[in-house]
Amino acid sequence: MTDADNWNTDPEDDEARGAMRAVIRQLKLWRESAGMTQAEFGAAIGYGQELVSSVERGRRIPRPEYLDAADKALNAGGKISAMKEDVAEARYPKKVRDVKRLEAEAVEICSYNNSVIDGLLQTKEYAQAVFSSRRPPFTEEELEQQVAARLARQEIVSSATARPLFSFVLCEATLRRPIGGRMVMRGQLERLLEVARLPNIDLQVLPLDSEENSGLGGPFRLLKLKDGTTVGLGEAPLTNRVFCNPKETTVLDMRYGIIRAQALTPRKSLALIEKLRGET
Repeated sequence: MTDADNWNTDPEDDEARGAMRAVIRQLKLWRESAGMTQAEFGAAIGYGQELVSSVERGRRIPRPEYLDAADKALNAGGKISAMKEDVAEARYPKKVRDVKRLEAEAVEICSYNNSVIDGLLQTKEYAQAVFSSRRPPFTEEELEQQVAARLARQEIVSSATARPLFSFVLCEATLRRPIGGRMVMRGQLERLLEVARLPNIDLQVLPLDSEENSGLGGPFRLLKLKDGTTVGLGEAPLTNRVFCNPKETTVLDMRYGIIRAQALTPRKSLALIEKLRGET
């Protein structure tokens, strides 16, 4: 959509609802203080009265451009535009925000995936193709929300300040599965070649012709946090599970170490990705 998103309907997401209520209250107060009706305000910012009403009733999430236009029309001096970060966080599903916070606290992130390229490494086009394959399908608004949330999490990879160590092991099948088509996959392989050369990232490929594969149980991640604890994240249909029990995280840590040993070295993995990129 071009002006606002449908509101997050998760009844348990009190945090997002609280943040949006505060933003909506401020928008309405600024408009009323300026002595403008919803119709007048809509005309001033280039949107219809119906959308303004939907935003103020909490039925729609205002886009960044909506807030910028409101800031200018109401002479807010940047105070309304400053709420864009809060609104952006509220647009993302709660589980995405929770994982993003955990990643921000991590000093090391380890990931194994035998289904798709890890979300932290996905291009926008690849992510769109992954979410588009979901059945039953997402609505257009939900699809946009999911992709935006995934790309927002990738800030941790490109951050110039707090960059943890990353270790990714991808099953070779994820590199050969043409999700999104030939050109999308080529762009994805080029993205992997780019990030694999970063000094804080080790990227390995578990080859299909390997007789040993300790990752057949499915994708999982390990986040080693600043306080010394380790959190495991397991992926399964319809649900993601968080592992905090040291006995469980130790098992995952051991499993990941074995998978890394079974995979190609980072240098040989890079050569394989380059070969597959050339074949795409």
